[in-house]
Amino acid sequence: MFDLGQVVATPGVLQAVSRSEIQGFLYQHCHGNWGIVSPEDAEENWFALHNGFRIFSAYCSSMGVQVWVITEADRSCTTVLLPEEY
Repeated sequence: MFDLGQVVATPGVLQAVSRSEIQGFLYQHCHGNWGIVSPEDAEENWFALHNGFRIFSAYCSSMGVQVWVITEADRSCTTVLLPEEY
């Protein structure tokens, strides 16, 4: 649905979550499955998708680790991180 740009992941998320799970989260993110965000955040993502704003998704790994995925408004970069790293 949109370009991820350069994809980066923080050291914390790389230690806590497998790379294959991270790839799965990125796939879901760029295909409009925003994960476990609130209905308001999901609605904001749809607005952002069509109007050029930041897109935010949240997922839970198989080990129960929450992961955030944020694509910048200009679609130049997508960051995968733990909430506490924000």
